[in-house]
Amino acid sequence: MMASLPAPGLAAPLTLIVAGDPDQLTGGYVYDARMVAALRARGRAVEVIGLAGRFPVPDDLARQSMARALAALPDGARVVIDGLAMGGLPEVIAPHADRLSIIALVHHPLADETGLVAVSRRQLFDSESRALALARGVIVTSRFTARGLGRFGVAASRLHVVEPGVEPAPLAASALDLEPPGPRRLLCVATLIPRKGHDVLLTALSGLQERDWTLEVVGSHARDPDHAARLFACARRHGLEQRILWAGERDAAGLAAAYQRAELFVLPSRYEGYGMVVTEALARGLPIITTTGGALADTLPPGAGLAVPPDDAAALGEALAVWLDDAELRRRLRRGAREARHDLGDWQQAGDRFRDALEALCPLPEERLR
Repeated sequence: MMASLPAPGLAAPLTLIVAGDPDQLTGGYVYDARMVAALRARGRAVEVIGLAGRFPVPDDLARQSMARALAALPDGARVVIDGLAMGGLPEVIAPHADRLSIIALVHHPLADETGLVAVSRRQLFDSESRALALARGVIVTSRFTARGLGRFGVAASRLHVVEPGVEPAPLAASALDLEPPGPRRLLCVATLIPRKGHDVLLTALSGLQERDWTLEVVGSHARDPDHAARLFACARRHGLEQRILWAGERDAAGLAAAYQRAELFVLPSRYEGYGMVVTEALARGLPIITTTGGALADTLPPGAGLAVPPDDAAALGEALAVWLDDAELRRRLRRGAREARHDLGDWQQAGDRFRDALEALCPLPEERLR
């Protein structure tokens, strides 16, 4: 079990429980870390516990890790459990539901993950429904997810939506309508897993080889190595290996540099619970081509990009082609992205909403720095 202890001098901690290493760089873990930082900055003590074991379909180590973490909390303790850790363990959580104040944090339902066979989807749906019933309330990261939790038996009165914020960032060079000679530079930031739709993007790009473009893909290869290997093979099969940089996971500085180089942000996901990378790209004035999968239909503002149906390589290819071919469209979408960035909420505002949601669902006593 991995734990990040609260800062010295803070009393009565709130506990956040996540699956695995809390310092992972995917959207859900970044969101969790931002909320912890915001609460601590406001004088709240927060302990973060990362559980060992396999998730979301738990193994014995995961069950033991969750059981130990909950058993160690005193009666009346307030605990937020990330949905990835919570959804598969209702039977472990149930003995503690009456004595602890449990709040679920759901980025997107586990049963909505891409590639599940029908029996696994039904099992995850049943398991997560039972787990969510044990919580005092549920915080979700998008209006889309809030609308969908009704089918899990979660009443609207138990739900609070706290959308992610975005870090203020300088405009990318291309956002200033600078188009240097050479290929148009595309960027995709997404872990190499089936839900992110890289295979659809490769198929779309395979039909655009007469156009001048390059693609940089930032995202971990390690979460699903077999799928990553299939993507690399697919790129070779289509003759795209010289056009694509599989950059792997990048730290904050490396990711910022990738955004700065880019002219278009592409996210071909089949489903997103929010799509934080879209707002991160908009913060830099980059236009977007994405899908309407899950919450993405809400996340992309009108006029800042193009959206196509998920899992539709032909439609994605057409959108990319028109962007590559039409300089006026590129200027118009850049202008829309620059305008949209002014309406983006920051992480401080998101932290305030998260604190308010916690206090509405489970009132906290006033805490002060000692």
